[in-house]
Amino acid sequence: MKRKLSPREARRIMQRMGLNMAPMPEVQQVILKTSTKEIIVEDPEVAVISVKGQKIFQVTGEKITEKALEAEAKPKLVIPEEDVQLVADQTGKSLEEARRALEETEGDLAKAILLLQSQG
Repeated sequence: MKRKLSPREARRIMQRMGLNMAPMPEVQQVILKTSTKEIIVEDPEVAVISVKGQKIFQVTGEKITEKALEAEAKPKLVIPEEDVQLVADQTGKSLEEARRALEETEGDLAKAILLLQSQG
């Protein structure tokens, strides 16, 4: 029959293995953000485990909420008229076609010119 390991013995074994574990006091909230959602842990217990110079954060809690993130609106791209004129002159296309190509290539002059030239 195996005997149970005391917390003191467990700490000693962890230290021999190069592990150090300490609680992080007074943590009020932990927020994990992904590209589509946010996970919020209220009043968590956080332990920091140090292993060979790296830190691992262990988070436990009962009050966990998830919420979906709204897609962030991209700011409207402002294309200078000089750029539109340059692309139109280089390709022999209309100003509207040059503007559309610049918007499609996110304002990249070289890509816009190549795009219009490849369309013939």
